[in-house]
Amino acid sequence: MLDRAAFLRPIAHRGLHHAKRGIIENTAPAFLAAIDKGYGIECDVRPAADGLPVVFHDETLKRLVDGSGPVARVTQRQLKTLRHRIGGAPILTFAELLDLVSGRVPLLIEIKSEWEAPQKSFLKQIAATASAYNGPIALMSFDPAIMTGIRSLAPNLPRGMISGNYVGRGWWGRKITAKRAASLRNFLESGPVAPDFYAYDVNALPTPVTEYARAVHGLPLFTWTVRTAKQRRIAAQWADAMIFEGFEP
Repeated sequence: MLDRAAFLRPIAHRGLHHAKRGIIENTAPAFLAAIDKGYGIECDVRPAADGLPVVFHDETLKRLVDGSGPVARVTQRQLKTLRHRIGGAPILTFAELLDLVSGRVPLLIEIKSEWEAPQKSFLKQIAATASAYNGPIALMSFDPAIMTGIRSLAPNLPRGMISGNYVGRGWWGRKITAKRAASLRNFLESGPVAPDFYAYDVNALPTPVTEYARAVHGLPLFTWTVRTAKQRRIAAQWADAMIFEGFEP
């Protein structure tokens, strides 16, 4: 079960990053900035070589890092040599992230998925590392298969599903069918996950299904990604906590 007292506060999206100040998303400086202000931290974890969980959003290195190619091919040895172009911060492993935060603020971890069969070694390492962590932590994903695997590996860890309206142009158009998008939008694949919470696109709120989850099942609702005053008003009315970036609450 999600600890409401710990988690229902503003959550900094990929840490409290500010590129113009050299503080880059999903890096130690962004996480330390969030800790300094008492914000929760949302961040992304995806597999490098051998399923090693690393803190990184994109499938490839090229947008942020002095390197190229898929993150999934980066070995642990190579990882030690890579640096973000701005600020020079290294890519953190999941274990290094937990050591850095050390229970000071809640961690909301998005497990990235390419909508293929989950990599068992990746999920096992996440489950084992998170289970040993002494601090507030919760895991979530857009992909029900990921979270069903986490439920099996670490049933006592708080787990959630991320969703939204799945309309217009977006990454989902290359990954899933329109029929499946509708299913995910309405939480129809959440049964095997047995989620403790949901996170939903702020631009789609309110929806009948999110209100049902909150009112009938009593599940907390995070909303992402809050950037504007209008979105902040929506979050305050229709969600329990916002995942924000580009300003400070």
